[in-house]
Amino acid sequence: DLALRLAKAFSGREDVLCVRESYHGWSLGADAVSTSTSDNPRAEETRPAWVHVLDAPNSYRGTHRGEGAGRAYARDALQVLKAQGEAGTPAGTYIAEPRNGNAGGIGMPPGYLPAVYDAVRAQGGVCISDEVQVGYGRQGFHFWGYEEHGVVPDIITVAKAMGNGHPLGAVITRRGIAVALASQGSFFSSSGGSTLSSRIGTTVLDVLEGEGLQANAREVGSYLRAGLEALARRQPLIGAVHGMGLYLGVELVRDRVTLVPAVAETAAICRRLLGLGVVVQPTGDRQNVLKVKPPLCFTRDSARFFIETLEEVLSDGW
Repeated sequence: DLALRLAKAFSGREDVLCVRESYHGWSLGADAVSTSTSDNPRAEETRPAWVHVLDAPNSYRGTHRGEGAGRAYARDALQVLKAQGEAGTPAGTYIAEPRNGNAGGIGMPPGYLPAVYDAVRAQGGVCISDEVQVGYGRQGFHFWGYEEHGVVPDIITVAKAMGNGHPLGAVITRRGIAVALASQGSFFSSSGGSTLSSRIGTTVLDVLEGEGLQANAREVGSYLRAGLEALARRQPLIGAVHGMGLYLGVELVRDRVTLVPAVAETAAICRRLLGLGVVVQPTGDRQNVLKVKPPLCFTRDSARFFIETLEEVLSDGW
């Protein structure tokens, strides 16, 4: 909510662009720009008029697929931006995860995010990168998810990983945007400035660096992904493996051509895996993706156990 308010104060505009099948939180503003029906079945009917939804840039099962999907999705987004400007309601804010975590770790296709960022800024808008799920080293190859796309957002939101279980979050921006809110009063938080929270936050960063957890996410995550891709070649129920580092999604389909979601199968597989010692849950609006996001200290042995257990379930039944 603070990020949205900062963006509105800086741009002077209320209208916000977000992406379909995304999730940003349950507070009033964050829920308004969350579009995932798996988290809020009434998202479509409760959406405020100032929220405008772009197509999810999913090159696997979306409107545009395969090579060139990024350019196509960007073209569609730019048409929406143009139409909003002509209607007198130009977007003041664009918010998205740089990888759609709630949809199953779905990556934004190459070229999409830079084009959208440029177009939003050309109209005087602000770009927010929601890094709550996919940032903080989890993707291994990048500390922040937006780095994968060669862009720099105007505002970053982060939580969860920042406190390693302690309730800690942050909104990161530049001075000009922060100052824009000053005319609306001084910002304060009842629990803000806690020395305990600050110490926990810096300790988490020290542990990430000292124990090489981002490198571990890259190495073990790459091993895990390679194992899941090999499993997909043996198990036709696996349609695709999404994600990077230790944020992965295993999409289950009944047919690799029609991409019919294996919804019942996904739920049953998760229950069977739990009985075998693996905690994993369905995600995405179709509830057919296994959300795989273990702790950053995850080991190769644990990754191997997961792959072998999943293969056992897929081979022997659930």
